Amino acid sequence: MSSPKKQTQVRLEPQILEAGKAAAAARRLDFNRYVERLIIEDTTGVRAAGMAAAQRLIDEHGGFLDDLERQLDQPYAQPQPDSAA
Repeated sequence: MSSPKKQTQVRLEPQILEAGKAAAAARRLDFNRYVERLIIEDTTGVRAAGMAAAQRLIDEHGGFLDDLERQLDQPYAQPQPDSAA
């Protein structure tokens, strides 16, 4: 059985609050659950572990990802023929 939750209040700038609500909605979470998750991830090391894993991925495969990005961008970097001709 879980312990009862405590209620608290925070004051945020309007744009910060809206950004938080948008981020929560994008994850299909209500705002309270989103804030709770952020705190849990920040205080348990989950976020740090995820960031470390992302950095390892970049360190190990960054060159490949850079090459892939260049290849995908190449068609858009070349001048397009004038379609009005």
